Amino acid sequence: MKVVEYGNRTSPLMTIFQCTAEPWWVFKPSAEELSGEFHILLFAADGHDESGTTFESVEKYAHDAAMYLQAQGVDHVDLMYGVSLGGATVVRFLAAESIPVTKAIIDAGITPYPYPKPVCRLIAAGDFLSVSLATKNRTVMELIAPPNRWTPAGENPTDHYDKIFDFEKNHYSYRTLYNSFWSANNYTMPDPFPAVDTYIEYWYGEGEKHARARNCAYVKRAYPQTVSREFRGLMHAELVLMYPKLFREEILRVWNQKRSH
Repeated sequence: MKVVEYGNRTSPLMTIFQCTAEPWWVFKPSAEELSGEFHILLFAADGHDESGTTFESVEKYAHDAAMYLQAQGVDHVDLMYGVSLGGATVVRFLAAESIPVTKAIIDAGITPYPYPKPVCRLIAAGDFLSVSLATKNRTVMELIAPPNRWTPAGENPTDHYDKIFDFEKNHYSYRTLYNSFWSANNYTMPDPFPAVDTYIEYWYGEGEKHARARNCAYVKRAYPQTVSREFRGLMHAELVLMYPKLFREEILRVWNQKRSH
C-alpha cells in the first residue's frame, strides 16, 4: 500500500481511500485542493500503484491503513473519506479497527451482498469481465467513460486517457481487478454491528441513486446516525474525480457540521 501525503502535519488529519480501476493519482487534484485545511493521507490501494503489488481484500486495505496510522502515532482520525471500494473500506474500518474517527464520508460505498456465494461469484465474474475489457481496450474504456464527461477541466482528453490507459494496462493485474470486485461485495462485518461515535454521511450521485439504494440502507442499518446526501446530475465517483473545488466545499461543509448526537 502506497501512502501519499498532502498538507501540513499540524492540520486536522483527513484520510482518503480510493475506488478500484483508477490510478491513485487521479485523486491528487482533490487532495491538493484540501491541503490548505487538512493533513491528508491518500492510501493508494495495493495493485493500484506502481509497485507491482496485488489487491487482496477490503479487510486488508482497512487494516493496513490502521497499522500505518498506529505506527505514525495517530490516535484518532479527524475526517475519513472513501469512494466506492474506498467507501467499503471506510465501512469496514469503522467497524473493525481500533482508531476512532470523528467524521466519515462514505461516497457510493459498496456493501456486502446478501446473496448465496455462487450468485456472488457470478456477479463478481461479470464485473471483472467488463472492467478488464475497459482497462485493456482503449475503445471500450471510452465507451464506458466518455472523454467529454470524464476529462478533468484543463486537461486534454487524448492525453488524459493515454495516461490512464497506459497505467492501467501496465500496472493492473487480472487478480487485482477480480479481488477488488469480489471483496467490495463480500467483505466481512462484525455481527452485531458495533456502535461508533462518528458523524457519518453517505454520498451518492443522482445517476446512481437506484444502484446505491441497497448500499445506503445497509450503512444506515450498521450506523443509524448516517445522513444521506444526493448530488444532482452526477454519476458514480464523479464529484471527487471531476470537481475538486466542489469536493472541497462539501468536505468543509461536513467538517463544519455540528454533530447532533
